[in-house]
Amino acid sequence: MTGSDSAARGAAAAPDAVKILIAGGFGVGKTTMVGSVSEIAPLRTEEPLTMAGLGVDDLDGIERKQATTVALDFGRITIGDDLVLYLFGTPGQQRFWFMWNDLAIGALGAVVLVDVRRPESSFAAIDFFERRGIPFVIGVNGFHGEHPYSPEEIRDALALPEGTQVLLCDARERGSCREVLVALIDQLIATSARGDGAAVGPAAAS
Repeated sequence: MTGSDSAARGAAAAPDAVKILIAGGFGVGKTTMVGSVSEIAPLRTEEPLTMAGLGVDDLDGIERKQATTVALDFGRITIGDDLVLYLFGTPGQQRFWFMWNDLAIGALGAVVLVDVRRPESSFAAIDFFERRGIPFVIGVNGFHGEHPYSPEEIRDALALPEGTQVLLCDARERGSCREVLVALIDQLIATSARGDGAAVGPAAAS
């Protein structure tokens, strides 16, 4: 086997790489989700909350939060043998939203995390992906492991289209977060099979 043949076979066997955003409002659990599901040590750009944020950052319901993401979180998870997800967590504070446009470049889909104690904090993220036509699923992060509302109640509260997936999860649990990501990938594969979007996973190999 020649070197060029070996390189060609290696390239053919390389898994598809897909960029996914983990988005949502301030303090909904984006950094926690990326960290819990990533198979590598996650990259974090957290800085301590300071007195300068008083009156600017809304800490209602998250009074114990001590740090915030100022740029992005990054992690990676392998889904099967043929698919690797690169996860980019967006900053949640409004003054950092200008970075979302850059982070969204090349993203095939997104998970919008929702805190049912503060659902309004994720409205901006939902609107962002709807306006740009980026497919997304809703991950309802159950703080303290509690889910007081059903997916249908949450869909109604967020005024989501009927086809939007609403999934209950716990951002602290790797398996729970993985299930949300797999649901998103299944949605992207189904979309690409219909010819409505970019190919991903098995559909990309066909």
